[in-house]
Amino acid sequence: MAKTYRMRVSSSYDQLAGISDFVGQVCSELKLDEWSTYAMRMAVDEACTNVIKYAYDEQADGTILLSCCQKNDELVVTIHDHGRAFDPQAVPPPDLAGELLNRKEGGLGMFLMRLLMDRVSYRFHHTKGNVLTMTKRLCR
Repeated sequence: MAKTYRMRVSSSYDQLAGISDFVGQVCSELKLDEWSTYAMRMAVDEACTNVIKYAYDEQADGTILLSCCQKNDELVVTIHDHGRAFDPQAVPPPDLAGELLNRKEGGLGMFLMRLLMDRVSYRFHHTKGNVLTMTKRLCR
């Protein structure tokens, strides 16, 4: 039976280091390679930063629940919150071709999550909240 790792934190930027440590510990326990661990940490950091910034408007009174579970040859990370709903399809692709100094700040979160992970999905339920699920094939 697959073990599920869980962490509950407040919606505060000062929780991001602990979240990264949590993901790193899970990856270490599952003996993931260095690249997969880096990708998992970066994608989860981007996702949780977006939850704090956009779902909770940078207010620390919200809750973020993370869970990580190995399913066969994949690691599935679920991030659950009760902040404002989000439509990932409404996020425009980032301008990667423009002059660096003229580019709009931000806007790379969803792009990076999709680049680093094998699958990214999102769903919203009016009483259950937001659920972001990211899956990474395991490389050991």
